[in-house]
Amino acid sequence: MREFVVPESANGFRIDLFLTQSCDGYSRSQIRDAVQNDGAEVDGRIIRPSYKVKAGQKVRFRVPPPASDDTIPENIPLDILYEDDGLVVINKPAGMVVHPARGNWTGTLTSALAFRFQSLSDVGGPTRPGIVHRLDRDTSGVIVVAKNNAVHLNLAAQWHDRLVQKEYTAITFGRLDRDRDWIHASIGRHPYQRDKQAIREGHSTSKTASTFYEVVERHGRVTRVDVRPKTGRTHQIRVHLAHIGCPILCDRLYGGHSELSRSQIRRLAGTEVATPGVKPTPEGEEILLSRQALHAKALTFTNPQTGKEMTLTAPLPPDLQAVLDLLSSDSSL
Repeated sequence: MREFVVPESANGFRIDLFLTQSCDGYSRSQIRDAVQNDGAEVDGRIIRPSYKVKAGQKVRFRVPPPASDDTIPENIPLDILYEDDGLVVINKPAGMVVHPARGNWTGTLTSALAFRFQSLSDVGGPTRPGIVHRLDRDTSGVIVVAKNNAVHLNLAAQWHDRLVQKEYTAITFGRLDRDRDWIHASIGRHPYQRDKQAIREGHSTSKTASTFYEVVERHGRVTRVDVRPKTGRTHQIRVHLAHIGCPILCDRLYGGHSELSRSQIRRLAGTEVATPGVKPTPEGEEILLSRQALHAKALTFTNPQTGKEMTLTAPLPPDLQAVLDLLSSDSSL
């Protein structure tokens, strides 16, 4: 981790430009990727590449090590929901990247798996041992890992044939007119933001996508929904919910804000503030939520070795439960 103090000469610079000029041997695109992956802090707060620094601010920056063809084992605790000779099911915490990628070479799920298990499938290559499917970094919940290639291929076929039932919990902002409905909208690459997906009907990069949602509880304009995607496109649930006007809370890419305090969540659940008007967090106020409110709560699939259907569930994590508890307590007043 490198540390800097912004000089007067850099006042008003974008953080990626400032760091590019301050760190020799790295391109601006490399710096931007690292910042986008939470690699930079200004005065203790994680920021995005477009953030403009001010003279006197303290900047901490984590420069990623070079990419490696091998997964580096790390002693990282794992919450194991189920394990047998052929597979293991993990409750992945929010903030953990599944496998190494630009800006995230350490602290990954695969590093934890490599330390814990002697045998994992290698179908996905040396940097993805055992990985059958993914969850976004800031999505918590159930993920299945294969210990050998036969199990991996069987599970991959179940995913490909859409035989796996996936259920998520999301906390959204916006009014849903229907208690349950399907969202059918093709998803493709965003036209000018490479880290985003978008609704793009008929585009060369688009793929059909279908998501079913059902309202569990409403708290003003904040709603808890259960979501069951039929397809598995990148960012599918996040894009679809944003598309119908109900983005997931604290979704940096599709929701417009990255963290919320207690008072901000209360304002969102009220009637007087629209989503673009969410005010900055008051200085010193506790942040209640700082990642997208999306949790993979259950997976149902057929165990390749026993032939029996099994459902694995992960409890709602404390941060999302705290949001719901706050809203429930306000509703009871």
